Amino acid sequence: MTAAAVPLDNTPGSEAGVLRRETEGAVATLVLNRPASRNSLSVDLLATLVDAFATIATDPAIRAVVIAAAGPAFCSGHDLREITARRSDPDGGQAFFERTIGLCGAVMTAVVTLPQPVIACVHGIASAAGCQLVATCDLAVAAADARFATPGVNIGLFCTTPMVALTRNIAPKHAMEMLLTGDAIGAAEARDIGLVNRVVASGGERAEAARLARHIATKPAHAVTVGKRAFHAQRTLGLADAYAHASQVMVGNLLDRDAAEGIGAFLAKRPPRWQ
Repeated sequence: MTAAAVPLDNTPGSEAGVLRRETEGAVATLVLNRPASRNSLSVDLLATLVDAFATIATDPAIRAVVIAAAGPAFCSGHDLREITARRSDPDGGQAFFERTIGLCGAVMTAVVTLPQPVIACVHGIASAAGCQLVATCDLAVAAADARFATPGVNIGLFCTTPMVALTRNIAPKHAMEMLLTGDAIGAAEARDIGLVNRVVASGGERAEAARLARHIATKPAHAVTVGKRAFHAQRTLGLADAYAHASQVMVGNLLDRDAAEGIGAFLAKRPPRWQ
């Protein structure tokens, strides 16, 4: 491991060490590190995540990213104590709320636009914006005892921003049931409806996420980056436009040196030598 337990947030006045980065080979693991608040997404943590993704995006040595968490939970959503404290602001907290929700959107957008695939590694509860983060990640590995919920409706705050990620990740009726009831679902059900990819015995989720990340990191980086970008782009298009876009991307990919090498290696029955 080339770097471990390194705090990324050194901004004066911010919470120290709200996020740790651990790097092993081509895999970077970002560890949410506010265990006392069940890793709720404070403004400091959100801003630090945005910065961390910006750094990773320009690092060609990193080929896959894992998002994990310290303590008993993956992420309980927004920091409701922080939000409540700002209701005494002259504007009732509006400016702070806009900043918080805007930063959260920036984090989710950064995950989607990051060149590298991002894997959520979930234990305990992933609630509200925490569930949104899981749904936003490209892949997700969950401990058998993990739970997922969008419970805002229970406190008079419909989970409209988590809804964006949820409805792009699972079938509409499954998403609407989670949003309307606020009830938590278990890891097995989350896998069945497509919210997570793999469920493993509790305590084994970090190792499984790392194995998956290392496996993806062996693939040609350019093809993975192009493929991830095209995957998200075509989802917003109609069928004809989606095929037109995907076809254009594939032609460009065919012209790439790694594609020529990979096809040549396959035909010659030899291991490829990626550029």
